[in-house]
Amino acid sequence: MIDTHSIEITEMNAGNDRIGVNIHIPMDWIKLLSKKRLGQPTAETNPNRAPFQRDFDRIIFSAAFRRLQDKTQVHPLSESDYVRTRLTHSLETSCIGRSLGEIAGNCIIKKNGLESVVHQSEFGSIVANACLAHDIGNPPLGHSGEDAIRHWYKHSRVGESFIEQVSEAESQDFLNFEGNAQGFRVLCRLQTPDNIGGMQLTCATLAAYTKYPRESLINGDVIDLKRKSAKKFGFFQQDAKFFKEIAEEVGLKRIRSNNLWWCRHPLAFLVEAADDITYSVIDFEDGFRLGYIGYDEIENVLSKFLEVKDKKQLSKIKGYNEKVEYLRAKTIHSLIMDVVAKFNEFQDSILLGDFDESIISKIDNIHLVREMKHISSQKAYCARNVLEIEAAGFQVLGDLVERFFEAANDVSKLKEKASEKSKKLIQLIPHQFRGEDTESDDVYSRMLKITDFVSGMTDSFSVSLYKKISGISLPRG
Repeated sequence: MIDTHSIEITEMNAGNDRIGVNIHIPMDWIKLLSKKRLGQPTAETNPNRAPFQRDFDRIIFSAAFRRLQDKTQVHPLSESDYVRTRLTHSLETSCIGRSLGEIAGNCIIKKNGLESVVHQSEFGSIVANACLAHDIGNPPLGHSGEDAIRHWYKHSRVGESFIEQVSEAESQDFLNFEGNAQGFRVLCRLQTPDNIGGMQLTCATLAAYTKYPRESLINGDVIDLKRKSAKKFGFFQQDAKFFKEIAEEVGLKRIRSNNLWWCRHPLAFLVEAADDITYSVIDFEDGFRLGYIGYDEIENVLSKFLEVKDKKQLSKIKGYNEKVEYLRAKTIHSLIMDVVAKFNEFQDSILLGDFDESIISKIDNIHLVREMKHISSQKAYCARNVLEIEAAGFQVLGDLVERFFEAANDVSKLKEKASEKSKKLIQLIPHQFRGEDTESDDVYSRMLKITDFVSGMTDSFSVSLYKKISGISLPRG
């Protein structure tokens, strides 16, 4: 049993102010499951609808979530109606996350004696919610969309000129643009913008969503930065106050006193695992469906997850498509059980903030997961049509960002004397992303608004708009 009165604080490293990771007080599951909503003063009490179920509904019915139906998962603008989009990927990840959360939750309740205060379904709901939203901030045209935005800020003349006008911390928000941070912004600010806290989801859901609970600028030693949760950042400078409120409400452990940086919410490890399971197995299946990966390769890897009785059942299935679906289902089940077992094994270390690695990397069958990813990367991710559209994505996103930034800057500085071209381009931006006070915005806010607008586009809309404002194709009256 952990002695909560025995507190051992790590020595301060010069210039680092490391403050909380090794304090021998674990995070508290009751606080971690906080039902308090961001932007509301107290937790709600509605006997008819569970708070975490309301989170799920709010995400499902949001416009930002619907737009995922036309955002690339792996295969951009695919003509096949079978291939997953970000929407179907998010739904499938959420299903896996719910299973992970409920099974792990049952073990957590028994281990910590929480039978009278919490139900295992609450763990499942929180993980399912976070999984449902995990890609909600991704820009169009796959990962090349993120890369294009970063590249524009780093290498374009206009982008560099904007970066020079903001603080170092603010500049890192754009130089290292991150879809996860954009997603936090969508949930807490952009969706339902008239509310403080945006969608006003529960703090538990928002904390579990945030796989990278730190700001974009971190000055520190190499050891700390090797933490899995430090690989990327999870919120922009403008939204840091929201995450600070969330972290304090659920009781996350602060890592640095001089940085906005916390340990992960324990359930964020399950959110990450659900995503890992989904894209490694599902991308493998999609590669088969599109003809990039042969059935023999699929069976060679996935059959190793099967028990003897499962292999007998597989032999009775006739069609290759049906065989692959069966293999996929059994593989996902096997990985779920493996991940839960490892989560339970490391639970104490996770609650102390000491464990900070990928849970799935610890399972015995990780070599099979890596084999799936390797085959997909060699045969599916590098397919010619994927590479062609991703390459085009750099041009499309980069051009849109540049045109709208120049227009916004022109109108802000020159007002009525701005060019007619800039005035017309500004009119194409929805009011939410330019506002009536465009002229009075500071540079950082202006940069955020344009980035919000472009990253929120769907694949089809971004390509269509690019063609129209570039004069490649004209709208028909």
